[in-house]
Amino acid sequence: MNADSRTRAAVEEHWRASERGDTEAEHAIYATDAILDYPQSGERFRGRAAISAQRGGHPADRHFTVQRITGHANLWVSECLITYDGVPSYSVSIMEFADQHVMHETQYFADPFDAPAWRAALAERMPGRTIAGA
Repeated sequence: MNADSRTRAAVEEHWRASERGDTEAEHAIYATDAILDYPQSGERFRGRAAISAQRGGHPADRHFTVQRITGHANLWVSECLITYDGVPSYSVSIMEFADQHVMHETQYFADPFDAPAWRAALAERMPGRTIAGA
């Protein structure tokens, strides 16, 4: 198995572990001194323990649906639909790897919205996007 295949498998396992609530497996992808940034709230979490603690303390019922994973070498991007107590939010996770672990992750979140009528004639529905407002 080449390096990209191993990294992709690790990213896929990260999201599967997130969905099943296996916090140990979910956070095994992170280096001990990894950094997680949430630009929209301005928060930075330093270290695997802090990253795990902030996610483990989340009060909502969360579910993760991976829509796409793409990457090469040390940079990998995941596009996900995360529901919090049934409310959908799109997420983009940008993971930077070193020595087979995530050293830095930046995660962006966006709520779905209805497309404006003025551009309806220019667009088509994205395959698989069936949630309301998306």
